[in-house]
Amino acid sequence: MSTRPIRVLALVCSTRPGALGPVVGQWLIETLTPRAAELGVELVPVAVSDLNLPFLDEEEHPSSGEYRHEHTRRWSETVDAADAFIAITPEYNHGMPATLKNALDYLSREWAWKPIGFVSYGHTSAGTRAVQHAKQVVTTLRLVPLGATVAIRIGEAVQDGRLRPDPARQAAGVGLLDELVRLAHALRPMRERVRADTWAGPLLGSYARRLTADDAGQVTVLQRCCWVDEALANDSMAIPALHESPEQVRDWLTDWHTTGLWLDGRLLGMVRTRRVDTDWHLGRLAVVPDLRGQGLGRWLLRTAEAAADPACDRIVLFTGARSQRNIDLYHREGYRTVSSANPDGTTSLAKPVA
Repeated sequence: MSTRPIRVLALVCSTRPGALGPVVGQWLIETLTPRAAELGVELVPVAVSDLNLPFLDEEEHPSSGEYRHEHTRRWSETVDAADAFIAITPEYNHGMPATLKNALDYLSREWAWKPIGFVSYGHTSAGTRAVQHAKQVVTTLRLVPLGATVAIRIGEAVQDGRLRPDPARQAAGVGLLDELVRLAHALRPMRERVRADTWAGPLLGSYARRLTADDAGQVTVLQRCCWVDEALANDSMAIPALHESPEQVRDWLTDWHTTGLWLDGRLLGMVRTRRVDTDWHLGRLAVVPDLRGQGLGRWLLRTAEAAADPACDRIVLFTGARSQRNIDLYHREGYRTVSSANPDGTTSLAKPVA
């Protein structure tokens, strides 16, 4: 499971002046905030009325991801950064408000494989017909609607413009958040695969993408797994990768371009690169121990080499001076030893940029 917090957008969907939506939204945020803190969830309120979305005015189909207007690009970034949604919606004429339908229609890929829960309000049906209407639409966008819902009958729940205290409703809201978070974690590998910045990896179903500071937890675990063998081979625990904290990993992830290889939400391997003068430095090449010998390290190495800055003359990397298996791999890939006994106990190797 990723260590990155789940980000949940609480969408207040009605834009009608004097609508009950902001009151329900405030109740929901106040109710869920303590539980969100326990679950490590980032709860973000968003009012559709603040998005300034006109009726869909993009020329290209949303599936193209080509957006002309700034309001669309802002909405795309907001939705893309979220992991899950709660729609706070009234029922208008047995259906959801046009503002919610319009907000959904603007985008495509950004919604995929994210769970959505509903808090509805209304009179006779407590807004449940709006939820049923919305579910027909959200499933087409590959959003995943929850079974848990909160339905508020206005005549029974509202007094003096506020919601009456109701332990059962509060428990239902917390239950909705719990189910939303469980499903958001389960769907995370599916979301990863439809990200715009991923590409196919060497194993069936695997994919690669640039790692970010949010991946520091998984990178820390990978390093601890992979560099134990290096420590044994070199008879030394003085290997930075074994001792770095997630905070230290987070720091260098912002400075290096690091490619991660993933499968079903698991980080299988990584390699980092950056330019230093006219050298392309390559390092932290790692593959999980149970998948070594299947060509993943070679694939990551060649991916890193292919990304070399055209202004660089050579590719440079370092490994333990007694890490013979690594040295043999690099020699087979065209590297030549530059120094076999650096002061830090490493061997440096290099080859020209192709």
